[in-house]
Amino acid sequence: MLDLIQTSFAWSVGLAAIIGLLFGSFANVVIARFPVMLKRQWQQDCAESLGQPAAPAERFNLAVPGSQCPACKTSLRWYENIPVISYALQAGKCRHCQGGISSRYPLVELLVAVFTACAIASFGFNALGWSYALFIYALVILTFIDKDHMLLPDQITLPLVWLGLLASLQLTPVSPSDAIIGAACGYLALWSVFWLFKLLTGKEGMGYGDFKLLAALGAWLGWQMLPMIILLSSVIGAVYGILMIILRRHQQGNPMPFGPFLALAGIAALFFGEVLYSTYWQWLGL
Repeated sequence: MLDLIQTSFAWSVGLAAIIGLLFGSFANVVIARFPVMLKRQWQQDCAESLGQPAAPAERFNLAVPGSQCPACKTSLRWYENIPVISYALQAGKCRHCQGGISSRYPLVELLVAVFTACAIASFGFNALGWSYALFIYALVILTFIDKDHMLLPDQITLPLVWLGLLASLQLTPVSPSDAIIGAACGYLALWSVFWLFKLLTGKEGMGYGDFKLLAALGAWLGWQMLPMIILLSSVIGAVYGILMIILRRHQQGNPMPFGPFLALAGIAALFFGEVLYSTYWQWLGL
C-alpha cells in the first residue's frame, strides 16, 4: 500500500487531501481556542503579579471541552464532526438548535486540504512534501488568528523560525546559511520599517509578530525570496485595503492585520517563486 501511494501520483495527492481535511478540522480548533487560552493565561499572570487571587475558570484547552455547537453548546457526536461533509449534510446548521454554523469551518478545512494536496503534488509524498504541508498549515492558522485578533502568537511564529532553520540542515533545498540570513533579514527588514515609521509619525505601523513571521518565511524559503514576499504582501494588502474601503467594510485609518498578506505571499513564493523571478527577469530583458 505504501509503495502504491509513493509511486501513484493520484493516490498520493488524494490521500494528502484527505489528511489535509483532518488537519483543517484541527486548525479550526486552534484558531478558535488558542487566543482564548492565551487571554486566560495573561489574566492569570496579571493577577499573580498583582498579588490577587486568580478567578476560577473551568478547564479549557485544545482538547477540553469537546466539540460543541457555538450557539446551544450541545456536544457534537463524531458524525457531526466529519470535515466538510457534516456541514454540507446539515446545511450549515446545528441539528439540535438549528442555529447557523459559520462557513469558515468548511472553508478552512478545504483550504488546508487543497494546500496539502498541492504541497505533496509539487514536492512529493515524502519528508520534504509533508514539511512544507505543515509549514503552510501553520501559516493558515496564523492568518485566521491575526485576522480575528490582530495577533501572531509567539508560540507559533518562533517555533516556525527554528523549524525552518533546522529543516535547512538536511531537508529543504535552502542552505543553512541562506536560512540564517533569511531569518535575520526577514526580522530586521520589518523591524527597520517599524521604527522608521514610528520616528516619522509617532505611531506603530505594525506589530512585532509580523517581524517574526517574516523571519520564519526567510528561514523556510531563504533570503532570496524576501524581496518578492515583501513586495507581494504589500501589493495584496494595498489592493485588499482599497477594496474594503470602497465597499465600506473597513474604515480608513483603522488598523488592518498584515500577517495574512505575508502568509499568502509566502505560500505564493513557495509554489511559484522561481517562476515569478524568471518571468520578471525575462520581462526586463536580462
